[in-house]
Amino acid sequence: MSDESPSAEKVVPTDEYEGSFEAPSSPVVPFRVMHLDSVLYDLTDPSPMIHLLEAESPFRLLVIPMALADAVALQHAHGAIESRRPGTHELMTTIFTRLQAEVIAARIVRYDGGIFYAELDLMTPKGQEVFDCRASDALSMALRQSAPAPILCSEEVLVSYFA
Repeated sequence: MSDESPSAEKVVPTDEYEGSFEAPSSPVVPFRVMHLDSVLYDLTDPSPMIHLLEAESPFRLLVIPMALADAVALQHAHGAIESRRPGTHELMTTIFTRLQAEVIAARIVRYDGGIFYAELDLMTPKGQEVFDCRASDALSMALRQSAPAPILCSEEVLVSYFA
């Protein structure tokens, strides 16, 4: 019996790095590297907007709405701002560190009905683990690492978003 969960999909770089990643022994799953461009607060809109910019051409911009508290947590993670008391993402980062787990990547894997679905990819002493999570949590955890983990977006999500 394997230590890996059945949903854990190993992601490894392709031979030629072009911002794409693929899972071994399965169909190619192209991912594009994204960077947090900005967190936009519009007082007339109850949902702040997170802007993720593709790292390479064609430089597509994903706009992800999220709750105010999540946007503030993400902005704090991006700016390495510590709270007076640990917030949820700060606590999780401390727990991961003590358990010797590292965030390998935050992956946006699906876009359906205006909702972005994400995974948090971890490397633990027992091996790789992948967890389904909200995009805001994946992004905040990736940015909270001592060396920020890459933010990846499925090419399928980008195509669907811009369709």
